[in-house]
Amino acid sequence: MTSTQRASEQIIETVTAWPGVIAAPGRRGELAFKVAGLEIGHLHGDHAAHFSFPKAIWAELYAEGRVVHHPVFPGKEGPAARRIAGDDDVREVIALMRLNYERLTGVS
Repeated sequence: MTSTQRASEQIIETVTAWPGVIAAPGRRGELAFKVAGLEIGHLHGDHAAHFSFPKAIWAELYAEGRVVHHPVFPGKEGPAARRIAGDDDVREVIALMRLNYERLTGVS
């Protein structure tokens, strides 16, 4: 990271600034981001983000190399994962969260 903030701190700061988004610990140690009670994605520390997308959107994101299969659901379309290894990944995780945010709220 080029910033002095950790990856998770950068993501939390950006995503929780969107109207209606809250971040709270999940049942499995993750930090979940929700809007109107619906999860837009969650973080596992500074190293991974997980999402759920409709199959058609998932297929497009997967084909573009933006997400991979979720490790708990290998081979299943919908659940997605993104490794966080650098600044480009932080930006992409934020973009994927924003995609779900806009999809769930109708805000763009």
